[in-house]
Amino acid sequence: MTERPFVHVLALRLDPAWRRLPEADRAEDVTALRVAVERAARRVTTYTYSMVGLRAEADLLFWRMAAALEDLEEEASLLLRSGLGRWCAPAHAMVGLVRPSTYTKRPTDQEQAMLAGERSRYLIVYPFVKSTEWYLTPHEERQRVMAEHIRVGREYPMVRQCLAYSFGLDDQEFIVAYETDDLPAFQDLVMALRETESRRATVRDTPILTGIHRPLEDAVRLLG
Repeated sequence: MTERPFVHVLALRLDPAWRRLPEADRAEDVTALRVAVERAARRVTTYTYSMVGLRAEADLLFWRMAAALEDLEEEASLLLRSGLGRWCAPAHAMVGLVRPSTYTKRPTDQEQAMLAGERSRYLIVYPFVKSTEWYLTPHEERQRVMAEHIRVGREYPMVRQCLAYSFGLDDQEFIVAYETDDLPAFQDLVMALRETESRRATVRDTPILTGIHRPLEDAVRLLG
């Protein structure tokens, strides 16, 4: 993995008709999808999350990382034409690039943990857009405002964060992702951040996609 990996968030919606297929056909589709994901692992790191019933428009959530955008594109194509993937359609897709923050000298373990290592139980990810006024504000003032934001975030070490930059690559400016084993603590963090000055610059931070980390076979088993 490069120092600046590409990040791809892919949420898929399952065609309900798949659940009415014979059990043998569904088992074959699941195997084909698993093989496709395993093959992609040579170029793409993929983590799987279940969203069954959590949102109306999406059932599966993939957090994917690769050194090149082409790798993400080609392996996504394979995934969507393999077995169960043929019964799915993208509900949400976001692309970003991990790069050093302009507001911190060096990333903390809390901010880097999502790029490697064990996954937490829950993933929360959403697009983020700031106002034009924010970017026209002098850097020193933005640094002051963000220092408070960062301080509050570090008061919740049980919540890990990854920020991917989408400028020029996608509609949003950032992909914001958090992972944690403690959803109430994460909600406490969000509520605390709502009261910081940085919130004034927020234009959009929805849809919020919440997934439960599961191995691929467990995630698809819940689909039917």
